[in-house]
Amino acid sequence: MRPGAAGTKSAVTETAHGRIVIVGAGMAGLSAAISLSAAGGDIVLLDKTDAPGGKMREIKVAGVPIDSGPTVFTMRDVFDALLEPIGVRLDDHVQLSGVNCLARHVWPDGAQLDLFADIEASAEAIAAFSDRENADGYRRFCIDSAAMFETLQSTFIAAERPNPISLARRIGPWRLDRMSQLRPFSTLWAALGDYFSDPRLRQLFGRYATYCGSSPFDAPATLMLVAHVEQAGVWLVDGGMHALACALADIATALGVDVRYGSDVAEVLGDGSGVRGVGLSSGEVIDADSVIHCGDVSALATGQLGELDVGVAEVPPPERSLSAMTWSTVARTSGVELTRHNVFFSDDYPAEFDAIFKDRRVPDRPTVYVCAQDRDDAGQLVRIAENDGRERLLILINAPADGDQKRYSTGETKQWMEKTIAQLKSCGLTLDAETMDAVATTPGDFGQLYPGTGGALYGRASHGWAATFRRPGARTKVPGLYLAGGSVHPGPGVPMAAMSGRLAAAALLADRTSKPRFRPAAIVGGTSTA
Repeated sequence: MRPGAAGTKSAVTETAHGRIVIVGAGMAGLSAAISLSAAGGDIVLLDKTDAPGGKMREIKVAGVPIDSGPTVFTMRDVFDALLEPIGVRLDDHVQLSGVNCLARHVWPDGAQLDLFADIEASAEAIAAFSDRENADGYRRFCIDSAAMFETLQSTFIAAERPNPISLARRIGPWRLDRMSQLRPFSTLWAALGDYFSDPRLRQLFGRYATYCGSSPFDAPATLMLVAHVEQAGVWLVDGGMHALACALADIATALGVDVRYGSDVAEVLGDGSGVRGVGLSSGEVIDADSVIHCGDVSALATGQLGELDVGVAEVPPPERSLSAMTWSTVARTSGVELTRHNVFFSDDYPAEFDAIFKDRRVPDRPTVYVCAQDRDDAGQLVRIAENDGRERLLILINAPADGDQKRYSTGETKQWMEKTIAQLKSCGLTLDAETMDAVATTPGDFGQLYPGTGGALYGRASHGWAATFRRPGARTKVPGLYLAGGSVHPGPGVPMAAMSGRLAAAALLADRTSKPRFRPAAIVGGTSTA
């Protein structure tokens, strides 16, 4: 069954786990639904929109669909592990192709640097771009980022939410060297100075902090591990990332999950003794023995989904992650030869992040990300003839998460589009404004799409060593109510959200199995599995 219409079931079935309602058909909700379906059960997956994907959304511009959310697919092993228990192969549902060129990076002085999946190819490119010393620094950077990822993959990323003590115990008290290699008390920007003397390279690799909505000047050096994630494999999904969400929704429906679109959850029902269902904005009540909420935790914490005290705290505005201003665009381009992923850097990185996080405003000269969706990673145009010679672009600049505090007018949004086009032109890329069509999304729009966020796209910003430990885990203090999504452990990003869905499903099943006749007494934030 193709997503877009509700999935159906012939009858409600009684199971050992009762009825499970999942709120949100984004990556976390889809992952939770598929994981739970392997155990059998009456599973209802609700989403207020008319399609799956959550932030992996699609916008039509001039009749052309454009991926308008996450555009990079990494850690495909997470999805292989999700589907393996049900005997399904990802390759049978989506067409994937590995990339060689990870991204093209451009500076206002016209300098360009491509990074590649092959470390040595990138090192040689860096040597030509800068010098041999920085190329050697890159090789050391790759070794250290791989070590970080190896240390944290099973002990933190894929594990139930730890605290600093339980994480140290999982790594091993006799492996203090591995703990120190994580460099939690150093900022990413400071750590990059140990590898790169070229400030442009610090700027490039500092950008990895933005992958979790943070500033490289405040985020811990541990985020170096993002570099290893990309080097381990980046894939292009035929049809875009939204096609991946549609494929997973099809799989869930085939497994018997009752997928209902156009179902806006207005309230989570229950009390301190347990959850009992959800109420929709239409007035319909859906009874449930368990609920997995996959929206932002702040929506629950601020009472936007009822007065149920779930024991999680709101992310205060100063601690929110980045928002964005995006333009889903069809346009003719000239100047810089684009590849699939392109980054056009500002000439003052500290000023850019000061503007966002200190002054709470959109920077005047932003770094601009451009996803050229009609190009492969070699820059070859593969789909353009059907759109009058224009190509599909997602253009993104970082912005403060102030969507609930400020109104972004149409005129102001247009001005930022003009500034962004001017910034691209200063780096050599020209967009033909006269023949361009674009649909803008502001922090205010993101705030409306994702309640409780104010437009923040990644939950809490990863600023300081303790920030990541402040994300809640799957369990809440309300028996039967669980959390998943980018605002909870292990954090934002497509694979991380999928992991959170699996962790929520595992917690639910463990609780139901251990106490089948009673609602479990849950502990806020989850318990250690060390």
